[in-house]
Amino acid sequence: MIRIGFLLVLFAFGRAQAQSLPGAGLDQERMTAVYAEALAFMAPRILDPVSVPQLTVWGLQGLTTLDPALRIGIRDSHLQLFRQGEIELEVAAPKDETARAWARTAAAISAAAYPVSAALRRAGTQGIIQGFFDEMLGRLDPYSRYVAPQQAGEDRARRAGRAGLGLTVGLRGRMVDVRAVVRDSPAAIAGIRPGDFLLAIDGQQTRDQDPATIGALLSGAEGSAVTVTWRGRDGRTRDAQMIRAIVAPETVFAERVADVLVLRITSFSGTTASHLALSVQDALSEPRPVHGIVLDLRDNRGGLLRQAVTAADTFLPEGIVAVTTGRDPEANHIWRSSEGELAENVPLIILVDGRTASSAEILAAALADRGRGVVVGSSTVGKGLVQTIDPLPDGGDLFVTWSRVLAPLGWPLQGLGVLPQVCTSLGIEVLNRQLSSLSAGFQPMIEAIRRERAARAPVPASEVLEIRAPCPGAEGRASDLEAARSLIANPAAYAAALLPPMVDR
Repeated sequence: MIRIGFLLVLFAFGRAQAQSLPGAGLDQERMTAVYAEALAFMAPRILDPVSVPQLTVWGLQGLTTLDPALRIGIRDSHLQLFRQGEIELEVAAPKDETARAWARTAAAISAAAYPVSAALRRAGTQGIIQGFFDEMLGRLDPYSRYVAPQQAGEDRARRAGRAGLGLTVGLRGRMVDVRAVVRDSPAAIAGIRPGDFLLAIDGQQTRDQDPATIGALLSGAEGSAVTVTWRGRDGRTRDAQMIRAIVAPETVFAERVADVLVLRITSFSGTTASHLALSVQDALSEPRPVHGIVLDLRDNRGGLLRQAVTAADTFLPEGIVAVTTGRDPEANHIWRSSEGELAENVPLIILVDGRTASSAEILAAALADRGRGVVVGSSTVGKGLVQTIDPLPDGGDLFVTWSRVLAPLGWPLQGLGVLPQVCTSLGIEVLNRQLSSLSAGFQPMIEAIRRERAARAPVPASEVLEIRAPCPGAEGRASDLEAARSLIANPAAYAAALLPPMVDR
């Protein structure tokens, strides 16, 4: 641990170039501002306490990563910069542990290293900042990360959606047809449906145009108007003026497979929970009854935690969905569902695989622990840590892990993941034996699942491996959906797989 020293004092050793060229071309002011904001944000929020000096020293190791000829040393409350074994600079550690003071120190050391390192000059200011965060955050957990300004801007735009009408189009012969329409988008409100043909956009014919060109014509400034002419599946031609809006990408895709409603959820964005509930309501209002619902969470890497909780609320009565715990009081929360679930008496299957992570695991664990659904597939990723986002002065985003997620029964998702009640990753023969046992009223996975639900953090790595061993993680397969349909068609097997519901605490 770095001890406090004196106010910043520079002692140059070795090459005089370190003094005469103090980081020419390096944006030291931007570096200081970014480091100061990040250190101040992180220190009270990271899961395990680490001092600002220690975080800074970890970050400075990024200079060595960029240029192995450089090394950071610590001696007598001083930070030392070495190049090829020779001291280039010695800096007295700040007297206090404030984020601003240590940010200035880190930027000053980087500025001194910059003129004498071709590797740092090639990396530039942004590359050095990236290296600082990569080294520092890599010592905390697998999910805390820094996203550089350009990528952060693209990610924010993708999360928010882009201004348009909410259409996905393709080619059918020489005609442009509508492949998908985002629910509640301007196009959906105007009455455009999948299977319709777009004939013209602002009077420009679409025939023989490629989808990319059509996408560019449909997009534009938020609030701007565009007139679309289309032919519906009924053969009628219509046109309407629509106002472009920010449309979040669709994440819920519904399909009827005979009497089973299959809902594929690709991620959790700001509209996922509402679109899920509307899809269930639409299916339940149809003349044909729904005999079962399948939530397909395979390859779902997660997203917004609150959306996963609200999605769980769609199917659950009042009770606990998840618990988050951390050092920051704002990270501690008991997430609960309310009364008024949909499809109360309809069997529910949740498909997961070795790529199901984060918010998708929270949803699967809640439905399983509460005895509302049967999880089918393989062990999931085991990402049970939640990040909070800090926008940085350079336009980048800092994702900091600040809480752990516990399932309703109190077991940690981190590392363990969700163990399915019906395992498909061991092959079709094992799966068929499981289904036969379930039909006879015996649950082969019961002891493994009980062991997972009894686990409490921290869980040793050896125990994590043992708990996950009965159903190793694997990619989703066709047998997942077949197993789901088999359970829905066999009430006795479904009941045996379900296991008794939890007692709310």
